[in-house]
Amino acid sequence: MVRKEDGQSLVEFALILPLFLLLLVGVIDFGRILYTQIQLELVSQESVRLGGLGKTDEEIRAYAKNQFTQGDSSLLTVNISPTGTRKSGTYVTVDISYPETLLDALGSMAVPYTIQSSSTIRVE
Repeated sequence: MVRKEDGQSLVEFALILPLFLLLLVGVIDFGRILYTQIQLELVSQESVRLGGLGKTDEEIRAYAKNQFTQGDSSLLTVNISPTGTRKSGTYVTVDISYPETLLDALGSMAVPYTIQSSSTIRVE
């Protein structure tokens, strides 16, 4: 007896499609997060360089927020240590963090994630 299997491939496709779409969204979102991480690293390196050249904390924060173009720069957190006037020969560190969400396309099931970068340089 021969059975009809007309809908078999449609059912298999319907079962695999959500997993495939989740994988595709995950790969794209991972690339976006990785791009943001790389940009934060570059911004922190350039910001700490300004601190090594004797710029003030306000100038360093303003530069970092101005150079960050990947997202909302008002959410960017810039911590500088030591604060205030730095003597020649000491080290200055700039820590930058930015809140992100992983798998943002899932809506309420998105995973909150904080991207962080830190750079240290000797004050000239």
